[in-house]
Amino acid sequence: MKSFVGARTVLSGAVVIAAALMTASVPARAETWPSHTIKAVVPLGPGTGSDVMARITLEKVSQQIGQTIVVENRPGAGGTIGTATVVRAPADGYTMVAYGALASAQALYPNLSYDMVRDLIPVIPLGQQPIVVLVPPSSPYKTLKDLVAAIKAKPGKLNYASAGVGSTSHFGASRLLMTIGGKAQHVPFKGAEAITELMSGRVDFSIQPLSVAVAQIRGGKLRALAVEQKTRSPQLPDVPTIVEAGVSADAIYPYYAGVFVSSKTPKEIVGKLHDEIAKALKDTDVQKKLAAIGVEPMPMSTKEFTDFFAKDVQNNIEIVKAANIKVQ
Repeated sequence: MKSFVGARTVLSGAVVIAAALMTASVPARAETWPSHTIKAVVPLGPGTGSDVMARITLEKVSQQIGQTIVVENRPGAGGTIGTATVVRAPADGYTMVAYGALASAQALYPNLSYDMVRDLIPVIPLGQQPIVVLVPPSSPYKTLKDLVAAIKAKPGKLNYASAGVGSTSHFGASRLLMTIGGKAQHVPFKGAEAITELMSGRVDFSIQPLSVAVAQIRGGKLRALAVEQKTRSPQLPDVPTIVEAGVSADAIYPYYAGVFVSSKTPKEIVGKLHDEIAKALKDTDVQKKLAAIGVEPMPMSTKEFTDFFAKDVQNNIEIVKAANIKVQ
């Protein structure tokens, strides 16, 4: 009798284990998402454009879904280190990356163990904003024409700060230098450290997302020479556009941030995530906060954003080749 009970117990245990394995292999179900904390990785330091946009928007999303969304900053290697953690995480909608320079990172690191286009789904943009050409308040360059003339007169002598290799500030400056036919020394920092160094006067200029620098510009700690877009920014109405400042519109480098998840994430969960973020972006309070830092709406479906991102990767590959940008 004991041996029979024992055999039945072992059999039951085997069935339980098999059932558990089967359950583990079943993809995450959309009807139960989200049931616990979600992690949003920002692969740059705190205070950067993507970080600010993500925190404003995802705070509202968290309220809507009734779950905590933890924003985790993981800077390094042009955003590829933090992004890798999302690519390798379970494809269940509980880990995402919020960033604005994945296209440039893909162009800069072609030998990554993963592919931004193949291994990530661009769920939805958080918004777009202009980038601004900045100098310290003590700078002798009062206009963009002054800065351009100095760059051309002293090739490679002036330096510029960026939020890191492959960041928007890096590629934005590269695009400007390509357009004017000039050269300058790139000095990469970690995230918002570039702003600190610029304010101190230890670097000559920088091109940064408006959200990162708007407070310092208004406070007189930085001087804005031009806004890289076709129309003036409502946040900086007295600052000329790059064309008004005397440089071709070819220098304009688009800056946007969006949310991406693993390409293996069930489409139902991707759809839910898109809809919740889209809902948050329509909230009046969120819109006011984003507008205050110069962020403009960029409404897109997941399909539209996917197509947009693929084209942006190709555009950045062209910049890398033309400017001969390499990882140090």
